[in-house]
Amino acid sequence: MSTPAADRPDNGGVRGAAKSVAERVSAIVRLEVELAALEVKKKVTAIGIGIGLGVGAAVFALFGLGFVFATIAAALATFLSTWLALLIVTLGLFVIAGVLGILALHHFKKGTPPLPEQAIHEAKLTGEALKR
Repeated sequence: MSTPAADRPDNGGVRGAAKSVAERVSAIVRLEVELAALEVKKKVTAIGIGIGLGVGAAVFALFGLGFVFATIAAALATFLSTWLALLIVTLGLFVIAGVLGILALHHFKKGTPPLPEQAIHEAKLTGEALKR
């Protein structure tokens, strides 16, 4: 009659322990890679949805702003020449576009690169644990 310990070819010993550690390290690495992939996928999905919603909002805002600035130009045209009223509104639009462009650039730099921070932290903790 055989015992469960006798059924294993690498019962105890350094070779069996090394094999067990290697298998566990491999499993941990696979799980960390999977965590990193899921985290990046989640962030990229959120960025994609944000971009889509932002583009939709920008289209409606563009039409709304067109009417607002047409109203401003028409109001200025009551006491200025029409061309001067349109020039003032046009220059104001370019100033606003420049400020918004600078703000957008700042936010894109702040949000990139979308790194899997949690997975990197876990990998560092695992590395430190294995060193001990």
